[in-house]
Amino acid sequence: MADANTPYVRDPSKREHFLEQAITRLGRAVENEIVIVSKRASREHAHIRRDGRRVFLDDLGSTNGTFLNGERVLGSMQLRDGDQISIGEIVFTFHDPDTTTRETPFPELEVNVEAGVVRLNRHAIQLSPKEFALLIYLDENRGKVCSKDEIGRTVWSEYQAGIYDYQIENLVRRLRTKIESDANTPVLLITVRGLGYKLLGKTDME
Repeated sequence: MADANTPYVRDPSKREHFLEQAITRLGRAVENEIVIVSKRASREHAHIRRDGRRVFLDDLGSTNGTFLNGERVLGSMQLRDGDQISIGEIVFTFHDPDTTTRETPFPELEVNVEAGVVRLNRHAIQLSPKEFALLIYLDENRGKVCSKDEIGRTVWSEYQAGIYDYQIENLVRRLRTKIESDANTPVLLITVRGLGYKLLGKTDME
């Protein structure tokens, strides 16, 4: 019988597979702890590995890949509560009962400038070029107040005549709809009245 705090994955049929062992094998072969009936699954496709309280997903060089929240796993990635694991057309949802649930968990925002990728709570989001430029500038100055003049010069560098406040306000509003759980009560991108805007990180809230 699994402990109440044992992490598990739930398959599309709502069956829960408890990760009681150090390594849980997933794949097409019947020897695996979780057998995946799919032609796109390799015989031994992936491992879910427990390391203390942390849980990792390891792709085993599978032909068609293992995907975490829609992105291909290259090597090993740590799992977090609510993550979705896709092997072939089968999607599992990872649950960790030991995760401390908070009333308003702080969003996890990752900005990868080189790859041109933005992830919110580990899910990739699509931004327009101007939204991305604004987010990059705010992220580079995370925790600092950025004035509208600074934002205008950086995001609209092609316009020398200046940018109107309403253009900046509209862009901020659009970006909030992409990165905030509730754009009307922002916790990431806040307004500092009379001064400008500030992008917060988790450490700013502690």
